[in-house]
Amino acid sequence: MLTVEGLSKVYDDGTSALSDVNLEIAEGEFVVLIGLSGSGKSTLLRCINRLIDPTEGRITFEGDDVTAARGADLRRIRRRMGMVFQQFNLVPRSSVLRNVLAGRLGYPGAPLSLLGLWPRPTVRMARGCLERVGIADKAQNRASALSGGQQQRVAIARALMQEPKLILADEPVASLDPATSDSVMRYLGEMNREMGLTIICSLHFLSLARKYGSRIIALKDGRMEFDGLPSDIDDALFRQIYGEDAVEVKIR
Repeated sequence: MLTVEGLSKVYDDGTSALSDVNLEIAEGEFVVLIGLSGSGKSTLLRCINRLIDPTEGRITFEGDDVTAARGADLRRIRRRMGMVFQQFNLVPRSSVLRNVLAGRLGYPGAPLSLLGLWPRPTVRMARGCLERVGIADKAQNRASALSGGQQQRVAIARALMQEPKLILADEPVASLDPATSDSVMRYLGEMNREMGLTIICSLHFLSLARKYGSRIIALKDGRMEFDGLPSDIDDALFRQIYGEDAVEVKIR
C-alpha cells in the first residue's frame, strides 16, 4: 500500500530530521512509530502526506508517486489519507458537526459549504462518523465546550469523512491523561480491525504501542532503529532506543 524509499529531510537550518528511511506498509496494518522527541516521527508522517516536502527519496501510495504529485493530483492523493493532529486543529467556535463536515471539503460540491449548505447524505455521513466515535449526542455543541478526549474524537470523525484508506495520527494522545489516551486509542484500534483502515500512529508510550500496534517502527536521530513486532522490544532494546537512563511509563 505504502512504500518509502531512501527518504531524507534536511531543514533550512541544516537540521537532519530523517536520513535514508526505507519501509513498506501493507494494507490493514496498525503501525506505531516510537522514539524520543525530535527523532523524526512527525516529520515522517508529514512527508507521507506532503505537508512537508522531503529533501530526497520517493513515497508511493497505492501506486501513486506522492513525492512527484502536484496540484489536483496531490489533492486527490491526500483525500485518501486522513490526518489526526496532537492539538486537534478544530474550529473552536463552530459546532462539532460543522467541524466533522470539514473533512469533506476536498470533494466535489464542497464550495456550497461556504454557505452552510451540505447535501443531506453528507450530513448523515457526518453523524454516522460521530456515532462511530461515541459522541453523536455532541453534534450541536461548540467544539470548545468539549473535553480534550472528546475533541480528539471529533478530529478522528473528521478524518473519517474523507473515506480514507490510511490514517496518519501524529501523537494523538500526547496532550491527554492516561485514561483518556487509552479511550482514544481504542477507537483507532476499532477502525483498524472493523473497517480495515491502515493506521500509522506516533506515540510516546510504549505500553500503548504494544497494546494497539501490530508493528512497531522506532526512530532515533532520524534513522530507523527497529522494525518488528511489539513483543520483540525487550528492556535492552528499549534502552537502545530511548537511552540508558530512560524509564518505561506504563498505561493500563
